[in-house]
Amino acid sequence: MRKVVLMLCALTISFIIAARFSSAGSSDQLSPYLPSCNGVVDKAPGDAFIVEIAFKNTGTTDGSWSLNIAFEGEKWNWSGTSQNMTLKPNHSKTLTWNGTVPASALIDSVARLIVYYDDSYKPLDWWIHVVPGAELTITSSTVK
Repeated sequence: MRKVVLMLCALTISFIIAARFSSAGSSDQLSPYLPSCNGVVDKAPGDAFIVEIAFKNTGTTDGSWSLNIAFEGEKWNWSGTSQNMTLKPNHSKTLTWNGTVPASALIDSVARLIVYYDDSYKPLDWWIHVVPGAELTITSSTVK
């Protein structure tokens, strides 16, 4: 069931992005649609983030991999630092990457998490949605 929900979220986001880019000058905003998907994290330009990914060797022999991650989007990209990992069969390990949303990332843009290992890659169901860092709040008012 969770895979179906995540797949629907991915399709919805892809459709919204495609529709947005195909209609030049449109004032549609992505943000009202994104929070309904569990894999979307709102971050402002310059905000830090942490990515933790659990890996398991499901094979029958020891394995070694060179791993890296990236957030890739139409308007901005970020790439982590490559890490090496060796696992015995049926053993697991969690790797962590620390990153920062580029200061130049455009508001309302999105980038998807991709895992690179050896000569392969796997897109994951995680996106960073860039939101404004400034937020206006009315603290008082007077009418006379």
